Amino acid sequence: MPVETEMDTRSVAQAYGRWAPVYDAIFGPVFRQGRNAAVQAAERVGGRILEVGVGTGLSLPRYSRRNRIVGIDISEPMLDKARERVRRQNLSHVESIQLGDAERLDFPDASFDVVVAQYVVTAIPNPERALNEFIRVVRPGGEIILTTRIGAEGGLRGAIEGVLMPLTSRLGWRTEFPWGRYERWLSTSPAIQLREKRALPPLGHFYLVLIARLAGPAPATA
Repeated sequence: MPVETEMDTRSVAQAYGRWAPVYDAIFGPVFRQGRNAAVQAAERVGGRILEVGVGTGLSLPRYSRRNRIVGIDISEPMLDKARERVRRQNLSHVESIQLGDAERLDFPDASFDVVVAQYVVTAIPNPERALNEFIRVVRPGGEIILTTRIGAEGGLRGAIEGVLMPLTSRLGWRTEFPWGRYERWLSTSPAIQLREKRALPPLGHFYLVLIARLAGPAPATA
């Protein structure tokens, strides 16, 4: 079982509320290529798309107008920025922007063709619970598209990530999140299948991960 951290939903929401005024300037350029890759992957499926952790809405203008986009986030200050972006750019393909918790999605089963979560999984207090929710709300034949930081399995980098965890947890994300944690989750149900894992810049610590939702029962959400 994954080791519990001191992260909790309220503290993460507060952390990203503090980031909201400067988020685009600091993280916009750094994660631009990852955002583009995630949107391109989502467009290959298309339809009704849920973006979990929509933040300030940086990705929203990049989706085709033929799709319908729902965005959720746990930070109201971030959502305010996203709503303003929708208004300012007249993003009529955005169906709604709303407050939501990735671990407890307020949508019926199989509500979406695609779920996108960009740089989100390592910021969730209970990531496996959220991944189960992503699978629950996507239809069979749909996809989960993640851009995610993957930590080291050991060595010097792994030790540094462990030391940094108390600091980065307060900032709103984990440094310590090895690929083995995804592998264990992927093994929990025959209804989920890894389709692609591709390194993204910067530094090779980030990846595009595509997961298919197959026919059959999804993992139970704890």
